[in-house]
Amino acid sequence: MASTASPASTGEGAHRRQAQVDPLALLRTAQDPPWDVYLTGTVFLDIIFTGLDSAPVRGTESWARGMGSSPGGVANMATALARLGLRTSLAAAFGDDHYGEYCWDALEQGEGIDLSLSRTVPGWHSPVTVSMAYEGERTMVSHGHEPPPEEPAPDCPPRARAAVASLTPGRSSPWIAQAARKGALIFGDVGWDDTGAWDLAGLPDLRYCEAFLPNAQEAMRYTGTDCPRAAAHALTDHVPVAVVTLGAEGAYAVDGRTGECAEVPAIEVEALDPTGAGDVFVAGFVTGTLAGWPLADRLAFAGLTAALSVQEFGGSLSAPGWAEVGAWWRKVQSVEGQEPAALRRYGFLAELVPQELVRPWPLRRAVPTIGFRRSA
Repeated sequence: MASTASPASTGEGAHRRQAQVDPLALLRTAQDPPWDVYLTGTVFLDIIFTGLDSAPVRGTESWARGMGSSPGGVANMATALARLGLRTSLAAAFGDDHYGEYCWDALEQGEGIDLSLSRTVPGWHSPVTVSMAYEGERTMVSHGHEPPPEEPAPDCPPRARAAVASLTPGRSSPWIAQAARKGALIFGDVGWDDTGAWDLAGLPDLRYCEAFLPNAQEAMRYTGTDCPRAAAHALTDHVPVAVVTLGAEGAYAVDGRTGECAEVPAIEVEALDPTGAGDVFVAGFVTGTLAGWPLADRLAFAGLTAALSVQEFGGSLSAPGWAEVGAWWRKVQSVEGQEPAALRRYGFLAELVPQELVRPWPLRRAVPTIGFRRSA
């Protein structure tokens, strides 16, 4: 049974901001690493427009019915992990401007994420992404510059149960091998291969991964198959666990060590903004893996958290916490005519979410404007 989370070394204030459910409560010992998950990357300020009737048309002005601003980039994953009760450490560069200050505050003070390995770069402005959501899709425009290089701290990456890494074709990131040597399970995702090579040998850090989580098109291109399920099986020649997301069809996963397979259909929801849904999916799968759940439960939970996230504005601040998961589970059981097999698929939630879950603080959501004074 899950219990109230307690902090490792983040202080009483951060403890109050932690999720109330600790999915790893029964597994924790005094010898544990200080962090459940470590990640590094670029923090963007995301500005999201929703409610567009269509894609912007050249030479015209489009009006959006909704707008939100929130931390983006690697912040999407960090926030999703923290809201699910995992002790999360993030190493990132932040801009020396109001955008960077807002993102730092939202992550450290708002979400209880450890930023002791992060830094503010003097004179460097925050990267910005404008995302336009319409017809269930999105178009993004980004601007930013690489921060000046900095030597990593001696203890970076820190000891952690897991690390989430974005694999880049043709490039190796030394910290991934270092984290793996320190005992972290590496969860790798990947973006579109702009080189067109689609060569798994071009992902040198894949060999350190516990799990690889591409989408269907990426998986098929990397394996030369014409079926995402066949691609998942082919990927287990290179990584222990392969998880392939299938869009509206859900997700399919294979554990190459045991031969176990699992497929879970997607949950139908009315999507407001799909920004960050893939990051939330990975966070849900990481949570279930660290908690030792069966493969199908991990897959179902990942899909559920992703589905809940698209019903809110923004990437990071749309991520659900346990209150949202619990509310969904109670609501879906109360709807008449539910298919018994579908309810059983999510029955594992009954042992995880309390009957009543009251947050000690409200979840932050994306806001249209940054800089309003807070009322006393």
